[in-house]
Amino acid sequence: MVGGLIASPAAQVIAAQEPVMRVLVMEALELRLRADAEQPLFVTGLGSGEQRLKALSVRKQHGQLQLTLEGRSRVRASLALGSEIRVRSEDKRGIWLGRRRYRGELRVRSVGAGLQVVNHLRVEDYLVSVVGSEMPESWPLAALQAQAVAARTYALAQHGKAGGFDVKATVSSQVYRGVESETANTLKAVESTHSLVLAYGGKLIDAVFHSSSGGATEASGAVWTKQLPYLISVPDHDQHSPAHQWDVWFEPHQLLVAFRETGGLSSIEVLRTTDTGRILKARVRGPRGDLVLSGKDLRRRLGLKSTWVRFEMLASKSVPPVSGALHSRFAHSLGSRSTSGHRTQLMGSWRDGATGETVLATSISANVGSLGLSPPPPLPPLSVRSTQRPPRKPLMLLATGKGFGHGVGMSQWGAHGLAQRGADFRQILNHYYRGAEIVPYRQLQNPSLALLLRSGQPEGVETMGAS
Repeated sequence: MVGGLIASPAAQVIAAQEPVMRVLVMEALELRLRADAEQPLFVTGLGSGEQRLKALSVRKQHGQLQLTLEGRSRVRASLALGSEIRVRSEDKRGIWLGRRRYRGELRVRSVGAGLQVVNHLRVEDYLVSVVGSEMPESWPLAALQAQAVAARTYALAQHGKAGGFDVKATVSSQVYRGVESETANTLKAVESTHSLVLAYGGKLIDAVFHSSSGGATEASGAVWTKQLPYLISVPDHDQHSPAHQWDVWFEPHQLLVAFRETGGLSSIEVLRTTDTGRILKARVRGPRGDLVLSGKDLRRRLGLKSTWVRFEMLASKSVPPVSGALHSRFAHSLGSRSTSGHRTQLMGSWRDGATGETVLATSISANVGSLGLSPPPPLPPLSVRSTQRPPRKPLMLLATGKGFGHGVGMSQWGAHGLAQRGADFRQILNHYYRGAEIVPYRQLQNPSLALLLRSGQPEGVETMGAS
């Protein structure tokens, strides 16, 4: 019954068939689940029937699952490693796992050397948190709606995968932080796009997205093996993104860790780029040899925001790259510099940027204005080189880049920019996923059910396919 009315057969079928997502939310050696306040946890898998507990702790030890059950008293128990523990709650505040709360059911099982916790919950409930985890909830509704449709499409495309879960709760799938990321705005974004997905050729698309492209999104074929017709390079609207342009410095010891095979870094040569300029292949040179890396691997090793990046090797963070010998010798501040009329005096010492040696400058002065003569050609600087020659200081790496993420599909900051300009969620999605249709999910899964949906429903009855 919905809204005080008996739902139609179509609505009842749809509600019963709403997909349940399996989200990997934790991998750990031990864990603790607890109820919020006085509401109990309902736990199965501990023996016969369902037990009511306040908290449950699990760890692997001596080839078994060791449990601490907290109810009216504290009880210790053990289970075989192949056991699965299921925990649910009727509390709208969810179940505590570590520092986060989750809706639906949490299932604990042993995998490899540790434990896995997989959250089973309805896809629409899952999305309310995903939207708030992937975007600030204060962003324009159109951007949040676009995120909801893209995230729903991505999730349902992964639904039913082999193994114990469909998606992870991290950026390797899409970010999901449980109850804490749910807000009234994210709920509105999900409900107002209820069941809508992106399709191409009658199938769910690969609705990938990223934070910020840096000015132009990337074609899927330039980043991955397959070029999809709806994932082409398009102009972005992310100029206001904090990651639109960025730079980062790397100290020599960091470069040694990143490129152990080459003994550090002497230079990086970009060998091949995409049409937009993202690195596809680069050669790393170091004291112990060369190494050819993909742009993706180079980004991973250095922890860069994107592969749209260029590199410079410099002696110091304080010295910007300026050409010319004068800059090389006077890159650092002199002891003093004073100017009076036509008389200039340079005194002090500095570090030679090219050799790393300390240079002591003598006083140089000239009076030419009073004689009405042109100044003579500059003399070579008089200097006394120190007898101690410190070793050459290793160079640092300056990486200057654009964007954040792989650059394919929808740019989240670009969606924000378009929404600020008045675009609705359909216009945003059509911009980033060229040629894709926005349709109810059930229309793809069950064409006969789609016909029933289009036949109309009694007033006040909600359906999954309503859009």
